[in-house]
Amino acid sequence: MKFVWDSALGLLVVTGGLLGLTLPFGKLATATGVPAMVWAFVISFGAGGVLLCSLLLRGQRVRLTAHKLRYFFVTAAVSYAVPNLLMFSAIPHLGAGYTGIMFTLSPVITLVFSILLRVRRPNMLGIVGIAVGFVGAVMVAITRGEAGQPADLFWVVMGLLIPVSLAAGNIYRTVDWPEGTGPIELAVGSHLASAAMLLVGILALFGDRAFAPLGGVPLIVVAQAASASAMFAFFFRLQAVGGPVYLSQIGYVAAAVGLFAGTVFLGEHYRLLTWAGAVIITAGVFITTRAQSQKP
Repeated sequence: MKFVWDSALGLLVVTGGLLGLTLPFGKLATATGVPAMVWAFVISFGAGGVLLCSLLLRGQRVRLTAHKLRYFFVTAAVSYAVPNLLMFSAIPHLGAGYTGIMFTLSPVITLVFSILLRVRRPNMLGIVGIAVGFVGAVMVAITRGEAGQPADLFWVVMGLLIPVSLAAGNIYRTVDWPEGTGPIELAVGSHLASAAMLLVGILALFGDRAFAPLGGVPLIVVAQAASASAMFAFFFRLQAVGGPVYLSQIGYVAAAVGLFAGTVFLGEHYRLLTWAGAVIITAGVFITTRAQSQKP
């Protein structure tokens, strides 16, 4: 476990894999009538609650300051509440695999933001790796979802907003990271802030009856909360070890997991071009990982 905690590649694979599980879990939940906003709340509240208990059991606590409160709520909105709401709204229309493809665009957008804001520019090999991954993403995207079921343009646009929000979050978390604060504490505060924001929205729009469908999928709720808790513990550690551009590569891994899970477990069907793009995306991840070991 220590090797994974200190390895950018290990953190990338674990974090991306756990993120990818969110896609099939979300499709299964929304198919039973769970509103997208409620499922986004399940993730934030579950992850924040479990990680808070872990923090307290280790004798630590969340120390609130004005800076941290700002960080928690901005991160909650840009990195969790908005992209999760978009993702779970789009999954029933685009499919788990195709929605996961949208994550692969996050590295390119993060790179653009990083260069414009002069946060952390990757070296040439890193740029090549991101470019290779992007080519694979384009190959997958032009298939427009499942074979024989072209996606509606509106939902494609909604899906495209997911990586934009994620990229903005990647940059913000690096720029405004509170000094001397550990990754678990930031994960706890950000997710509980996201849960609070989503809860207000749920009660205002739907009332408490919106939570009733969760009773029909208790095992999925537990599995989602457990995987989200583990994922976000590694997520903030990867942010610190790899930086915002490298962190954004989890979208490639998540997309591959989403495609696999959608095909094997959810009966989704994709064309050969989609799978070829997924292989090229994987090559892009390895190139970028190689670049991570070189000096900028």
